[in-house]
This record gives sequence, structure tokens and C-alpha cells, in this order.
Amino acid sequence: MIKSYPIKELLSNVPILHEVVVNGWVKTFRSNRFIALNDGSTINNIQCVVDFEQFDEELLKQIATGAALKISGTLVESQGKGQNVEIQVKDIFVHGSADPETYPIQPKKHSLEFLREKAHLRVRTNTFAAVMRVRSALSFAVHQYFRDNGFYYVHTPIITGSDAEGAGEMFRVSTLDPKNPPVTEEGNVDYKEDFFGKETNLTVSGQLEAETYAMGLGKVYTFGPTFRAENSNTSRHLAEFWMIEPEVAFNDLDANMDLAEDFIKNVINYILDNCKEDLEFLEKRLLDEEKSKPQIERSEMALLEKLRFVSENNFKRVSYTEAIDILRNCKPNKKKKFKYSIDEWGADLQSEHERFLVEKHFKCPVILFDYPAKIKAFYMRLNEDGNTVRAMDILFPGIGEIVGGSQREERLDVLKEKIETLGIDEKELWWYLDLRKFGTAVHSGFGLGFERLVLFATGMGNIRDVIPFPRTPQNAEF
Repeated sequence: MIKSYPIKELLSNVPILHEVVVNGWVKTFRSNRFIALNDGSTINNIQCVVDFEQFDEELLKQIATGAALKISGTLVESQGKGQNVEIQVKDIFVHGSADPETYPIQPKKHSLEFLREKAHLRVRTNTFAAVMRVRSALSFAVHQYFRDNGFYYVHTPIITGSDAEGAGEMFRVSTLDPKNPPVTEEGNVDYKEDFFGKETNLTVSGQLEAETYAMGLGKVYTFGPTFRAENSNTSRHLAEFWMIEPEVAFNDLDANMDLAEDFIKNVINYILDNCKEDLEFLEKRLLDEEKSKPQIERSEMALLEKLRFVSENNFKRVSYTEAIDILRNCKPNKKKKFKYSIDEWGADLQSEHERFLVEKHFKCPVILFDYPAKIKAFYMRLNEDGNTVRAMDILFPGIGEIVGGSQREERLDVLKEKIETLGIDEKELWWYLDLRKFGTAVHSGFGLGFERLVLFATGMGNIRDVIPFPRTPQNAEF
């Protein structure tokens, strides 16, 4: 029986004059003679040359863009330009045809908006196949990094009764009849009658639960789906996305920054080493796309240059206070070029400020630390000044913030005071407070939105194009 090969293997190391079998989808069929076949294993197609006089005309009519074929033949040195090898076809089996009148992914340029409406088929385009292969490689690199560095993978709950961020923008989980729910004497929905006996939601973060496991296993990470019911119809927001969240016992903020920088450089180096052809294709795509933009809106760096910029440069560590001084006195702020002007300490930085610091001022990735307590979450460790917390954000070129993390507040009295000030119900977090009662210790962690990382790594402009089936306001198709 002749071996079936992935196209990637055929193009790279299978000797010529081999009898081979290949399966894939037709990209194009030219002159009733040249089939460009792709199976998803590589950005490159393999050319299959048909002697049409040797094949039934009815069979050849079924070979159209999108059709799935099994082709048997001899791998030979290519006579034409654009490929080193090709298959001289001996036999064709049609797994499934694709009517050219109705198959929507024809060999022409499609807009990304159109392809979002065809999310079940868009992975057959070169762009989305390349993006999803890079996404897969990054996902593998994440697990490999943590495994190699002694972390344990923890699956934190998808359904939770706590709101880690205190944002309140959560998806409710309930089995109650929405048309006739049970009510209390006060007329409120009685969640004691619900499946879990209390109000529950889809998680916004696995951090709090991961902290509990770090305080027993030492080094843990989560990598799973999280949900925000935030009505943000932007190119940077999703209602369902994946989060990477390591938590480490006995790590302070400096060790946390070291970990985040090393982790990011490692996973980016992995794709630079293992996704060369896909990244080169995505870089060319980005350069072509930017030709239609005004010069001022174009990226200063090409995709591969931007990735190396992050992997090869030390991240500059700057306090929030120092960053505010830089921003307050910079030309764009003084000349009112920022959409949000920086006037005083305590301002919540916007993407335009973050990008200025990275791309214009420091010209390297930046880690900001020691933020005002008022703009950060309750679990972040309060500094001795009483005004700032041991928080850190990592800023990237072209994207702004990509990582947010902190040293966690390990002191029971301080944590209880912060919870009370924010009006959070202490009873809901009794288990979290227990960590501070029994063997408390310094510990730290961070969160990285995986899609933001894929967005940066692929050069795509919209976060909906780096996840297989995006979930956004008014859209839960597929």
C-alpha cells in the first residue's frame, strides 16, 4: 500500500521518483491539467499534473476549487516555475465535490468582513490557515515553556460565584425559567432555587483559584477560556477569549517581571524558529495591506522585525510615576495630539500613551510598575506609600498593553480592609481570605490574553480574525 504523505513532508524531504498518495482540497485547476492542492499542513500547495486525455471527462468536471481529492502518482522534479517538485498524476478519487456556483471561497481576494460571515470555511484561505497554524504553535509553546520551568497546569472553574476583576460585566449561568423565575418576598429573583443555590457566572479569570493552588504546588498556570459581557464592539475585544495565567508562590514583583519577560521572549522565539513560512506570508500580506494606508498609519516595523524587536531587546522597566512625567512633558501631549491628554498623576493610561512610550520614547518593550491603587484591582499588594500597588503591565509596539500582573496582597488585615472599602462581600471570598490565615507568603502572577498575543504575532488588525469562531456583541454564530 502506497503511503499517504502530508504536503509539507512531500515538499521538504521525500525523494523524487517516489510513488505517493496525497489528500487535500483543490485551490485551483488550470487548463484541465494543473491542480494546486493543499491539505492545511503548509502555506504551500503542491502541483499535480494531469494528462487529461487519460482521464474520464466527467471525473475532470468534478475537480473545482474547494473539492476534496485523493491523488496517487509519482513525485518528480518540477518542469515549471514556482515549485521544486510536482506529482505526475496516475489516479484521482473525488472525496467530495464543491459546486463553483455556490462555494464561497473562490480563488480571488475576499474581505476579512466577508470571511467572518463564512467562519466555518475561512480557514481554507491562505491567511486564516497561516494564522491558525501560528496560533497552534504558540499554544504548544506556552505549555512547553511552563512544563520546562517546573509549573503545574491547573484547570480552574468555568462557572464561578466570584468576580476576580470586580468589573461586574459577567455572563449569568442559570437554569431558572426566565419567564417565570422564583422570587423572594422582596420581589427579587430567588437564586437559592437555582441549580447551584446561588448566583453564578462564567469566569472572567482563573486567577483567584490559581492562587490557591500556587500556595500548595508552588508554581502553577491556567490556560483556558474566559468571558466578559462587555458591550465593546472594537477590534481589540471579544466576549469569549483564552487567558494564560501563571501564579508563583514566594515570587515578588521583580521575579514576576522576570518571569513574564522570559516567557514572552521564549514563545515568540519558538514561532520564529518553527513558523517561518507562515510568518513570511503574513508579513507580505501586511505590507500589501498597508500600501493602501496613509504613511502615518503604517507600521514602523515589518512583522518579523517587530517579533525580533521583542525577542532580542531587554524590556525597559519604568515606574508609573516616571511614565506620567514623560507623557505629561512629551510633544504630542503638549501639542494636544493625544485623544486623551495627560494632565495629572492617577490617569488611567490609554493605548495611545502606551504605544508612545514603547515606539517613540524608549524604542523597546516596556514594563510599567507601581500603579495608583485606585485604578487597579483589590488583590494587588499595597505599597508602603499607601497610594500605589505592586502592579505591572507589559507594553508592546503596535498593540499597547499585552500583559497585566501584580504581586498579590498577602497580608490578611490589608486585604480585608481593601475588600470592605470596595464593598465586596467578604463571605463570597472566605476561601481566598483563608490563604492569608494559613501559611500566607509573598506570591505573584500575571494574565496574558492569548488572542492579543496571536494578534501581535500574526500582524492581523482585528482580534476576531485570530480566534476560530469569534463571540462578540450580537454575534454567536457557528
